[in-house]
Amino acid sequence: MEGNMPVQACRPVTETVSKDGLVIPIIDFAPFLEGTPADKHAVAMAVVDAFKNSGFLYLKDHGIPPSVTSKVFKSSASFFGRSQDQKDTLGWTTPQANRGYVRTGREKLSTVDRETDRTIPDMKETMEIGREGVEGLPNRWPDHLDDEGKDFKETMLEFFEKCKELHTKVMQAIALGMSLPVHFFDEYVDKGDNNLRLLHYPAVHKDVFKKNPGQVRAAEHSDYGSITLLFQDRRGGLQARSPEGTWVDVTPFPDTVVINAGDLLARWSNDTIKSTKHRVIEPPKAHGEEADDSNMYPERYSIAYFCNPNMDKLIEAIPGTYGEGADISMAKYPGITSGDYLVQRLSATY
Repeated sequence: MEGNMPVQACRPVTETVSKDGLVIPIIDFAPFLEGTPADKHAVAMAVVDAFKNSGFLYLKDHGIPPSVTSKVFKSSASFFGRSQDQKDTLGWTTPQANRGYVRTGREKLSTVDRETDRTIPDMKETMEIGREGVEGLPNRWPDHLDDEGKDFKETMLEFFEKCKELHTKVMQAIALGMSLPVHFFDEYVDKGDNNLRLLHYPAVHKDVFKKNPGQVRAAEHSDYGSITLLFQDRRGGLQARSPEGTWVDVTPFPDTVVINAGDLLARWSNDTIKSTKHRVIEPPKAHGEEADDSNMYPERYSIAYFCNPNMDKLIEAIPGTYGEGADISMAKYPGITSGDYLVQRLSATY
């Protein structure tokens, strides 16, 4: 009798963040990585449901050890602790390269104060790292500066590859959840034309936010590519826009990675998947902070791994997203190569 009992799939959603119609599930990814076919299918459906409903999810047991992310955060903080002159020698160059250091105010995700028509710049600096070894598009490493720069390069290259592996697995889950062959996206992502962004939000006086109601650390935006893997520190401040137009805290949970769908995946899916706008504001009060008379908000760090299809791949609506048996001309968007799309978006941003 035991051999004839139906196989029960796992329940991958452990809990959720839910407010104002925005539901962000916490999904256990381990059953997809090492479970039964039924387990994999259950996880895949949970992933796709999250992307269709909110565009956001948390992933736990994703295969990147906490010790690895801790090392990357430490290396990132050391990099941003360098002198401004040193960082500026590694400056960002072109949208085609999208590599190098970006000082505060250069990226135009700025908010406009509607009362004064004054531009309010973001309060962040970043370091952009692309796929290594692309001819004519070198990464801007600090390895020539000192041994710490050499360690930085080694740490980030290792992390880039681990994130690339996770990207591939999440895309396999999306494929399975959309009733496609599990390896449907493999040929689209095998090169790893992705972007590792280290972010530093410097400490800021609390009066800045009081005197400038529109001030944020990173303005409202959606991401450009397919998906984003976001590793947060414990400080918080990330918010996603709900269906009701309100802002919902994407609270940091230890050892999870936040994954959100980007604009190119929404386009690829013929808008069956959502690319949800988000921003970073002043951090919420920590436990017991009511008694804290400090005038400063502490600095914040995060790490975003922006995942893209291979730059030379033509992106057209995924089969089944524009009607069963329908011609692709029924899709909402014409085909475009991943590289052309991303350069268009980056050119408008910098």
